[in-house]
Amino acid sequence: MFRFRLQFRAMVGTIIRAVSAKLNRVAAIGPNDPPAQAYKNFGIGSIINWPTGNMYGERWISIGCDTMISAHVTLSAGMVPDQQMLTDPVVSIGDRCLIGRGSAIVGHYRIDIGDDVYTGMNVYVTDQNHGYEDIKKPIGVQDPHDDPVVIGSGSWIGSGAVILPGARIGEHCVVAANSVVRGEFQPNSVIAGVPAKVVRTHDGTKWIRP
Repeated sequence: MFRFRLQFRAMVGTIIRAVSAKLNRVAAIGPNDPPAQAYKNFGIGSIINWPTGNMYGERWISIGCDTMISAHVTLSAGMVPDQQMLTDPVVSIGDRCLIGRGSAIVGHYRIDIGDDVYTGMNVYVTDQNHGYEDIKKPIGVQDPHDDPVVIGSGSWIGSGAVILPGARIGEHCVVAANSVVRGEFQPNSVIAGVPAKVVRTHDGTKWIRP
């Protein structure tokens, strides 16, 4: 009886895994699928893997070609339906990018991610913070502050990193895992820490400490 239960469990598990894998492939969103038409741009060869995260304001989001948005990634632009945004697109993701599983890119003004940018899992990128000037009001209801974010082409953003409003990361930069990034960083830099700072730069021949 015990052996039968093990065999039955193994058989059911195999079926479930096969169905799940098939479902993930079929439910993924490609450029020719109806949900892709909601986006400002959905490039050839790009895919949003299933299950998706929360997708909001797709008409203000542009995805380049050959880009992979992993499962459980949230992409959003704006806060309310039919909101008129100040920039178009609000969120721009370039060609040949990989956005890691569980990440969130939350745009209100402008987030520009270049080509060939890869992120690890659970990366958070936003261009808006709540104000907290009035100590008599809850922070959540105070006017927000927007500041554009730029992530340069060819960069790598490690797992768990947080990219805050106003971050301008140059091309070919490495952001270490769990870093909190704000401010401007030159190309060819390794950035790490909370708050993040430059720990390596490239002098044209080798990586050096600043």
